Amino acid sequence: MEKAQNRIKNMALQASFNAYFANVEQAPPDAIFGIKSMYSKDTDPNKINLSVGAYRDDNGKPYMLDVVRKAEELLVKDNSRNKEYLGIDGHPEFRKLSAKLVFGEDSKALTEGRVCTAQCLSGTGSLRVGFEFLAQFFPRKTVVYSSSPTWGNQNTVAMKAGFQFKSYRYWDAKNRNLDFKGMLQDIEKAPSGSIILLHACAHNPTGVDATPEQWKAIMEVIRKRNHFPFFDSAYQGFATGDLDNDARAIRMFVDAGMQLVVAQSYAKNFGLYGERAGCFHVVCPSKKSATALSSHIKRIIRPMYSNPPKHGAEIVSTVLSDPNLFKRWKEEIKLMSGRIIEMRKVLRDELVRLGTPGKWDHIVSQIGMFSFTGLSRKQCELLIQKHHVYLLYNGRISMAGLNSKNVKRFAKAVDHVVRETE
Repeated sequence: MEKAQNRIKNMALQASFNAYFANVEQAPPDAIFGIKSMYSKDTDPNKINLSVGAYRDDNGKPYMLDVVRKAEELLVKDNSRNKEYLGIDGHPEFRKLSAKLVFGEDSKALTEGRVCTAQCLSGTGSLRVGFEFLAQFFPRKTVVYSSSPTWGNQNTVAMKAGFQFKSYRYWDAKNRNLDFKGMLQDIEKAPSGSIILLHACAHNPTGVDATPEQWKAIMEVIRKRNHFPFFDSAYQGFATGDLDNDARAIRMFVDAGMQLVVAQSYAKNFGLYGERAGCFHVVCPSKKSATALSSHIKRIIRPMYSNPPKHGAEIVSTVLSDPNLFKRWKEEIKLMSGRIIEMRKVLRDELVRLGTPGKWDHIVSQIGMFSFTGLSRKQCELLIQKHHVYLLYNGRISMAGLNSKNVKRFAKAVDHVVRETE
């Protein structure tokens, strides 16, 4: 009798547990990974994937940097290594070298000890820690302003940390360029003390960056309105092939004495997509405050993921600390960015040769991994449905997905859908 009662009780408990999630509906797919999934299911041998922001070589294959292979060989031979936990804020040498890469060897903020750095989980993880950090010190009513358009995950991460977000104008759809006037107006109108999220270089998704003179004007408006800058640096070296040039905007703000934070990623410029290597940096008013703020960042990380992974940080540290590997890395960055620049030229020239309606010079004036083509949602849908070309519905394409074997086929597909929808 007692056993039967226990069975009934256990069945009731099991039913109760099942009821918690019985009616949960499926969440909508991620915009990027959902399209990637569609691509994977497509059996057409000539399909083209331009949706995911990951570098591919001219054969359309993932590219592992030569310096990454060499660094891993050195690490394997190092018998002093172990797989113990890193500290909460990560690999000390990795943090030090990463800060120098972003702010420069001669950075006054670094020499004065006014920068605190924590190793985080690549770009998204650095953004998440960054917004959680700012949420501790900014009023809850503070609004985060991001560009329109922007990489979708930025706003989601800010929202998860409790912030509201609004947009400032960025993309001029008519001229397919930067809406600089609109950007300045919106930043100036934002409530004093707002957080302004900025792409350090190779703006995602537009590929349109401000000029040095425009960055200076942006900085002055942010300073005038007492806003707080948050730089997302996901493409240093990958935009122009020059590490220092791609960090120019960040260094300009720091040299002007401004406090700011930076989310840094090594996914693109090292090809360490799956290693989740990145950093979150805070430029502080003093060495004392840097020490204090570092302790708060650790308190955020500890219950979030405890501490970061080791392998990617060791790879980056090995390369950045070895003059020969560092030199070779800069050459490989130049190689990757150069191939993308070449694909831009070939695509633009082919569209011009085909006489495709519209202007296409913006493809070569944009930089970095992405191009904001200006194609409509309908045109993007037709590219997917009729031509097996997978891209985001806002017209963003990953230039790294184009190569000498498929670029003309893509141009022909674009020409077809543009004419079909005229």
